[in-house]
Amino acid sequence: MSHVRSKGNQSTEGKLIAALNEAGIEGWRTQAKDLPSCPDFVFDAQKTIVFVDGCFWHGCPHCKRLRPKSSKEYWNEKIEGNIKRDKRVRNRLRKHGWSVLRVWEHQLKKPEKVTTRLAKHLAKRAKV
Repeated sequence: MSHVRSKGNQSTEGKLIAALNEAGIEGWRTQAKDLPSCPDFVFDAQKTIVFVDGCFWHGCPHCKRLRPKSSKEYWNEKIEGNIKRDKRVRNRLRKHGWSVLRVWEHQLKKPEKVTTRLAKHLAKRAKV
């Protein structure tokens, strides 16, 4: 697991960066180390955070079939721990006034849907 890249992974964050650029969505920064859990994308003006979650590592409810058949106990414990940590981080950020969105890896197969949803969310947050 130490060889898994966490920055600029073309299969997840890189695809969203390309989609944001294609859609003309601006005002974001990546890998915000000044916030809990170093969010993938931060829109400071709208106080919105976006996490791009790999379906396997974060236990996507639509992709549970991805779990390995070997070492089931280990992987179930690992993935369930990630899910619990994600909830703790989300709750902590929300308590500080941040809106938290999660984009699943499989959703990036149709990036225009993701950027449309995000643009609508950001527009609502800009009015607040």
